[in-house]
Amino acid sequence: MTRAQLDKRPDEVAAMFDRTARRYDLVNDVISLGQVRAWRKAVAAAVDAGPGELVLDLGAGTGTSTDAFTTLGARAIASDFSLGMLSTGVRRHGGNALSGPGVPFIAGDALRLPFADDAFDAVTISVALRNVHDTGRALREMLRVTRPGGRLVILEFSHVTVSGFDLVYREYLMRLLPKVAKVFGSNDDSYEYLAESIRDWPDQRTLAGVIQDAGWERVAWRNLSMGIVAMHRGFKPA
Repeated sequence: MTRAQLDKRPDEVAAMFDRTARRYDLVNDVISLGQVRAWRKAVAAAVDAGPGELVLDLGAGTGTSTDAFTTLGARAIASDFSLGMLSTGVRRHGGNALSGPGVPFIAGDALRLPFADDAFDAVTISVALRNVHDTGRALREMLRVTRPGGRLVILEFSHVTVSGFDLVYREYLMRLLPKVAKVFGSNDDSYEYLAESIRDWPDQRTLAGVIQDAGWERVAWRNLSMGIVAMHRGFKPA
């Protein structure tokens, strides 16, 4: 088996991302038509991490997203359950996972985070919550490791809000996206899973309800790129 299924068994999902790690960032840039860079900037602005704060970037993959959180003087940890993605990130950041001036890379499962209670000022996860086997449990784990009053920022593929464009987008997802990934040397089967998991994911309002049910308060969302992705934010009760 070369791809995960929609039951999202952790071993299958991790193995799939292990195989795509080497070209993951390149293919993401191509298939999003460069939009992924703007999405990362929007997430960093929403997290708004300042000096002395500690940010957990879950599903960080190669750590490309994590660097954006340190520009204002915060510290950030990149965590993922794909060892292949983490290894690629460590090599690109100078080859040392746990020491030096760069970002630490720590293997971790979103359902059983290897961090203490109330450890982080902010937790964020970008286009990775969709790959977790139990969304509610993962959100409760993120709540556990966030300090009281701390914040959560989620970026995830969502439902297009422009009538007519949703049909074009769905056609791109199901027919063209795996072919584009194959051209650039990535695992096209993995991108078939990507397309199917996006189509299967709840809409913006439904996800906001799931986040609130997990214990987060003041939950709100903002659409980016006509709803191709949505950014949700919430706060841990003080």
